[in-house]
Amino acid sequence: MCRLFGFRSVIPSKVHRSLLAAENALGVQSNQHPDGWGVAFYVDGSPHVTRSPSTALGDSLFHRLSGVVSSQTVLAHVRKATQGPLTVLNCHPFQYGRWVFAHNGDIPNFEALRETLVAEVAPELRRFILGDTDSEVVFYLFLTLLAEHGPLAQKFELDTVSAALGRTVQRLRALVDGGAASAALLTLMVTDGELLVAAEGGRDLYWSSYKRRCSDRERCSSLSAACEAPTQSGHVNHFIVSSEPLQGENVWEPFAPGEIVAVDRDMRLHRAHVDRRGLPVLLTA
Repeated sequence: MCRLFGFRSVIPSKVHRSLLAAENALGVQSNQHPDGWGVAFYVDGSPHVTRSPSTALGDSLFHRLSGVVSSQTVLAHVRKATQGPLTVLNCHPFQYGRWVFAHNGDIPNFEALRETLVAEVAPELRRFILGDTDSEVVFYLFLTLLAEHGPLAQKFELDTVSAALGRTVQRLRALVDGGAASAALLTLMVTDGELLVAAEGGRDLYWSSYKRRCSDRERCSSLSAACEAPTQSGHVNHFIVSSEPLQGENVWEPFAPGEIVAVDRDMRLHRAHVDRRGLPVLLTA
C-alpha cells in the first residue's frame, strides 16, 4: 500500500527531514512503495503540486523539491500501485482548486464497480477524473458531498469538511461491501491549505502535535508550551500526520480505527469518530 504525510504549522517550515533526511523519511519508504510520488505545498494560499511515476528516492526532482519546500502546509504521498498503471495521472496527491487529497488503501474489484462509483460524482465534476485509480474517484466523491454545502471555492468550516469526509467513507462502504468495514481500505487525507483533515479507514495512521524538545527553541519566535507538551488550550503550533512514526523529536499517537484527527484554520486540534451514518461525532478539541 501507499504512504501518506501531511503537515500544518503556524510558520513556514522546511520538511526536508520528513521527506528525505530521516532514516524512515517518506522518500526512504519509497523503496517499498516505488510506483510514483507527489508533493503538494501552498504558497499564498495556492497549492503547488508536483507528481512523478518514478520511485521517489531515486528521482532527482524529488530530492531537489524536498530541499527547497518551505510552507505552512504540505501533503505528500508515495505510491504502491493497486489500481491503474504507472502514469503521472495516477500519482497522488490529486488537486481541484485549492483542495488537495491523498489516499492509502484499495477498493477491491474497482474496475467492476467503477461505473457505479463514478455515477455518484456530480456530473460537473466527472470530467476532471483523468486517471484510472479508485483514489481519484474517492476524491471527487468527497468534493461532490462537500459541494452540497456550497460552492467549492468558498472556505468551509472544519466540521463541514470532516462530515463530508466521513460521509465519503460511509457511502463507499455501502456501495462496495454493504457497509462492512473489512473490504474497502479508505485511509484519507485532505487539505485546502488552511485546515488539514485525516481519517483512518483501515490503514495505519499516526499524528503528532509536539516534540520532546524542539531543537529550534532558542531561535524560534513562535515557541510555545504546546510545542513541547500536549496542548492545554486546544491550539497547536504544528500538526503532522504520517503512515508511520517518523524518527526524530516528535511524539506520535496512533489513530484509533475510524478516527478523524484534524486542525482548523486557527490551528485548533479536533478529534472525532465516525458514526454509522458516516458523520463525525464527539468532535473535541
